[in-house]
Amino acid sequence: MRFLYSFVFILALPLIMLRLIWRGSRASAYFKRWDERFGIKPAPSAEKPLLWVHAVSVGEVEAARPLVEALQTQYPSHQILITTMTPTGSARVTSLYGDRVLHCYLPYDLPFAVRRFLKSARPELGIIMETELWPNLIHYADALEIPMVLANARLSARSAAGYQKIAKLSQRMLQQFTLIAAQSQDDRQRFVALGADKESVHAVGNLKFEITLPASLTEEAEALRSIWGNRPVFIAASTHEGEDEIILNASRKIRAEFPDLLLILVPRHPERFDKVAALSQRSGFKILRRSDNGMCSRDIQVLVIDTMGELPLFYGTADIAFVGGSLVPRGGHNLLEPAALGRAVIIGPHYFNFSEISRQFLEAGAAVQIDSSESLADTVTDLLRNPQKRADMGQAGQNLIKHSQGASKRLLNLIKRNIDV
Repeated sequence: MRFLYSFVFILALPLIMLRLIWRGSRASAYFKRWDERFGIKPAPSAEKPLLWVHAVSVGEVEAARPLVEALQTQYPSHQILITTMTPTGSARVTSLYGDRVLHCYLPYDLPFAVRRFLKSARPELGIIMETELWPNLIHYADALEIPMVLANARLSARSAAGYQKIAKLSQRMLQQFTLIAAQSQDDRQRFVALGADKESVHAVGNLKFEITLPASLTEEAEALRSIWGNRPVFIAASTHEGEDEIILNASRKIRAEFPDLLLILVPRHPERFDKVAALSQRSGFKILRRSDNGMCSRDIQVLVIDTMGELPLFYGTADIAFVGGSLVPRGGHNLLEPAALGRAVIIGPHYFNFSEISRQFLEAGAAVQIDSSESLADTVTDLLRNPQKRADMGQAGQNLIKHSQGASKRLLNLIKRNIDV
């Protein structure tokens, strides 16, 4: 099965390159560093024994933060290599760690590419965040006797059914992991049902609850908010194609009662910054782009955040936060940052990428689910009318986060007990 998979992957190389070119036409960073993506360039040279963490994009990089910090503390004589697959993930690694870690893209799962990467890096331990199951990567790590950990692993019923279609390949991959740290007991049971060794799979909780925000963030947000004056602020973050129109339409209805509303729009991907700004203008709103560095005066109706790394700051300025990717079937995004700041959180119906977290927040009354522009407008309007309701939701979210932490410590203890690093 792995040979067939590799053969099909090689046949697909022209399509992969065309996709890179297409993405590069929208975000120029995709034109760069192809030598890393195809394993032509060796992994960064380490002066010390190496621990390797793979975090595919921004969300996984953020989730890995407490684990990376714990590894740096526990293994001070080692260097850490963090690999990603996206330019935004790469940029986040650089902004978080600078030269305190090594970094490169993880090559595509081509036999010659991953073999070259692993032989040049020679990590003493590999940790893959979430459920990034790449047959060749895992096979060659096993062949080189590199212990592999699948961390913060989640497996929905839908994904499990997909992996069941290639049951032999899935079972072989899972059995090559030294440890699988699942987010929940349900995830653990699905991994075992797919063929993972029962003794190697542990439910440790969700690393994403280990959220840490700078102590100065609240003060910075309050200072920025004070410049805007006493007006209601609603943020719609990590939005995808098809969501911005829904949110802009909802804001019109909200303005019927709160005419001085400031809507903050934060597109998920940089290549959509220009499009979202143009859409907001065509919709008749007076807008300001963050990159313009202009004054967000009271007549500004939509503030488009077209910079990277500032989302927590703008969550801190808002009264209410909608987390995108959930009004269209993209699976949603992480709602923990606004919740950690005590904000009332709204999500759409498509949150399958964060089903467990979202379910917990909905059951705790820390989030509200909507399914249309009208229900979004009604919910935001209701929350703006009721400051105590917003405060109660925010407090419920903070309590849930506090009581759900500890996954990184449990995972590190498992690594220390089971892997000789």
